[in-house]
Amino acid sequence: MPALFTLKVIADFASAHTLRGYPGACSRMHGHNWKVETEVQASRLDDIGMAIDFKDIKKATREIAGRLDHRYLNELPPFTKKNPTAEHIAEYFFDELSGMLNSAHVRVSAVTLWETERACVRYTRDQE
Repeated sequence: MPALFTLKVIADFASAHTLRGYPGACSRMHGHNWKVETEVQASRLDDIGMAIDFKDIKKATREIAGRLDHRYLNELPPFTKKNPTAEHIAEYFFDELSGMLNSAHVRVSAVTLWETERACVRYTRDQE
């Protein structure tokens, strides 16, 4: 079995959303202090022994978080059409980060989005 390295960084942002079609209080505008965990896997190390620089993962994660920070998510694509559930937000981070970080030997393997200290969703996808 080949070696696999998993690196993880954490960022945070604050934003509001409304869950369209939800049968309860979350159908009204409300906000969260979100925490996002990005996991990246690498199949090999470079010449100095690094899979990918943590600062590159942090920069990409913070850039995407910055797009959502102190915003009303329902007004931002893709959430004008997709309900801005924690699941869809985690998927959004995963897709955006994959486009920024994936290479021949490095890939985003999971994104965990914490809506509160006690509730999160972890999004993964098989990537070929």
